Amino acid sequence: MPAAHPPLTIRMHDADNVAIVANDGGLSAGTALDSGLVLRDTVPQGHKVALRAIAAGEAVLRYNVPVGYAKQPIAAGSWVHERLLEIPAARELQDLPMATRPAPQWEPLQGHTFEGYVNSDGSVGTRNLLAITTTVQCVAGVVDIAAKRIREELLPRYPNVDGVVALEHGYGCGVAIDAPGAEIPVRTLRNISLNPNFGGEVMVVSLGCEKLQPERMLPPGTIPLRDERNAGSGAGGALDVLRLQDDEHVGFLSMVDHIVARATSCASSPGTTSTWSAAARTAPRTRRRATRPAGCRTSRRRRWARSSRAAAPPSPACCRPARR
Repeated sequence: MPAAHPPLTIRMHDADNVAIVANDGGLSAGTALDSGLVLRDTVPQGHKVALRAIAAGEAVLRYNVPVGYAKQPIAAGSWVHERLLEIPAARELQDLPMATRPAPQWEPLQGHTFEGYVNSDGSVGTRNLLAITTTVQCVAGVVDIAAKRIREELLPRYPNVDGVVALEHGYGCGVAIDAPGAEIPVRTLRNISLNPNFGGEVMVVSLGCEKLQPERMLPPGTIPLRDERNAGSGAGGALDVLRLQDDEHVGFLSMVDHIVARATSCASSPGTTSTWSAAARTAPRTRRRATRPAGCRTSRRRRWARSSRAAAPPSPACCRPARR
């Protein structure tokens, strides 16, 4: 299994006694690493290789944390896999130890770029996704069918959008929403909705009668956006609301049609930053794109590249057209 590129391994911490093989397809036995170490075994991509001899019973360290203990002596250059390790039992959730070691202060990376999108809150995503999240498990079936239709009918018309993700869960209906600890699942759902790949904008579909109302899941200010679809019309940018129990939704297919129609409306409105308040927020089919630095390669969607630790996106910025 010859390597197509020079041998590449990643040592996560200076104290680690293993490294991770990063070459596509792995590395063959007999491959010499930059350090002079010669592999005794073929090591698949993503697997560990022993950087030095590891004694029986000694901890195998990755991130300077034991991931297992050697069942037998492991020679330097060997493939370190689970059959050679005694894996410690997972800790119980109660009485987990707290980290007390201070994190090292790393210097900012310089000269490194990647293709991605700058969001309005300063976060950076690597994909341009439409996210549909829900306030209750009861709407999961409707959202699943709507997402399927969006993929088949809408996304082919907007190649700058990478996909649609339906975020489903088993919470929100007859729950004790004010009970101690109830804020944990609510906070979890909220934070998932803030994934940078969603551009700080997600569609929320509500049933209407659930305990977890949209205002609690995504309170004002969670996603700091304005609805400009009605700007200049005298409507004052009134926000749309979508609840599946509203009278306008008659039957299952009507609910699906309304979700797809709202996604289509935003997809066909380039240059706007739109949001549905209360029960529905929508991700517009546009995304801010900064000027590409010199040397940034052009892909099908002309994404921009930036330093992974840059403090601010390059300037000037412009809006990506929603339709190619």
